Amino acid sequence: MGAMQKLKGVMTNHSETRENHSEEELRSRYYKTTNKNAMKALQELFKTMDGATIKSVSEEHGEIAVQWTKGRKAFVIATVISVRPFETAVDFSVTTETKLLPFDFGYSRSLIKHMYDRIDKSMIYIGSGLNSGKK
Repeated sequence: MGAMQKLKGVMTNHSETRENHSEEELRSRYYKTTNKNAMKALQELFKTMDGATIKSVSEEHGEIAVQWTKGRKAFVIATVISVRPFETAVDFSVTTETKLLPFDFGYSRSLIKHMYDRIDKSMIYIGSGLNSGKK
């Protein structure tokens, strides 16, 4: 990753994961589980995380909205997508609430990495960005 990309990552208040992200740590992660079990595991994870409050759960859309109050305030959307049987992708979108400056100095990126680290301990991790080369 180049210096300009690092600067852009720090000078924003929003970060999200995607299939072909330039940063390996922010690529969609895949787990060996079903959609239903991934949703359940994420809800349990958020219930145990200090500062996280689940605001809504949409099973049919595979989304969980979470308000984050520890450290900086942030709003997190976790998206769960079943790719094939026992292969489920998990993505995050994090927007931090900033008061004075329009950026969070990389806090939203580090929060995503922290959540992925916690999820990796509760579900079987398969890989990142597995479908980025497919059309």
